[in-house]
Amino acid sequence: MKCVYCGSPDTSVIDSRETEDGKAIRRRRSCVSCPRRFTTYERVEEMALQVIKRDNRRQLFDRTKLVAGMRRACEKRPVSTSDLEEIASSIERAAQELGEREIAGQWFGEQVMKALRQIDEVAYVRFASVYRSFRDMNEFAEELNKMRREDAHG
Repeated sequence: MKCVYCGSPDTSVIDSRETEDGKAIRRRRSCVSCPRRFTTYERVEEMALQVIKRDNRRQLFDRTKLVAGMRRACEKRPVSTSDLEEIASSIERAAQELGEREIAGQWFGEQVMKALRQIDEVAYVRFASVYRSFRDMNEFAEELNKMRREDAHG
């Protein structure tokens, strides 16, 4: 790390500590060339995720929207807010692990449906009906039949 005062590349770390929120490391440094000291912070670089919408528009990933969509599907259902937060964290983590800067919105929708199906089938059907935009009762009934077949096979 170069000295911020004289530009010398020869600096040493005097002290390292985690910040209060635990999201960075604070380092006190000393320049070997000049008697000055300075502080640096080391943070994990988080990729700003872009969601590719169905019409190909790009939008920054918004965890709040993800939770809100699940919350609507879980309205008046025995699903806790902490369950929804946990699902959102899991989906966000999985998205980061993909290593892509842009991810199709469909991927997020599929992840939500998988998670909701495991915790509450009614919430799953509600979410799927909006996400998949069923055109009529037959499409809706086919989704329910598909669920029954999958449940029967394990």
